[in-house]
Amino acid sequence: MIDLFYTVLYEPFFNLIIFLYNIIPFEELGLSIVVLTLIIKFALYPLSIKAVKSQKELQEIQPEIKKIQEKYKDDKETQAKEIMEFYKQKKVNPFSGILPLIIQLPILIALLRIFINGFESDQMKYLYSFVPEPETVNTVFLGFIDLSSPSLLLAVIAALGQFVQMKISLSSKKEEKKEGMMGAMQSQMMYLLPGLTFFILLSLPSAVGVYWIVTIVFSLFQQRVINKNY
Repeated sequence: MIDLFYTVLYEPFFNLIIFLYNIIPFEELGLSIVVLTLIIKFALYPLSIKAVKSQKELQEIQPEIKKIQEKYKDDKETQAKEIMEFYKQKKVNPFSGILPLIIQLPILIALLRIFINGFESDQMKYLYSFVPEPETVNTVFLGFIDLSSPSLLLAVIAALGQFVQMKISLSSKKEEKKEGMMGAMQSQMMYLLPGLTFFILLSLPSAVGVYWIVTIVFSLFQQRVINKNY
């Protein structure tokens, strides 16, 4: 299983990073990570849009779902069967919204492993024969951020970006806001996730912070497009 992980995910992404490092001017590993992140996000963009469309369709049929739930509230087995039949009739997949998350998780794990292992000479054994091995890999980004060590600055920027993303995401769902416990949970998450982001990045190489920040910026762009179109 571990060999499969390295073959399918670790090695391709490691080679892509080194390939980008070789062709991007100034030998900037940070820029390679930025470009890699954008490649991944643009590749997954169609799936994200499809998930949003599916969520929109689910929202539109929610009143009918509630009627079925009320009708069969004393018979959970029949209720579940009728709801799934209703989804089939409407050609809606209730699980399509989590597909991008399922795909992104192993990618994130592979990238985390790459960043944690670093880019020393002993890691170059994972290079494909057609990817030239650089003499050294410059891990200093923008002249002062060591991507092999944690960065307080990147942790702060990522946490602030996470907060902005959460705030925009929640404000774009005004019609879905819940009162009471659900509303309190949403408010707590808006502060909890940025806090977790900050403390997590303080314990990881700042290469992870670069990936995280670019992901947040792209997500904000994606959210704007989604809000405009859907």
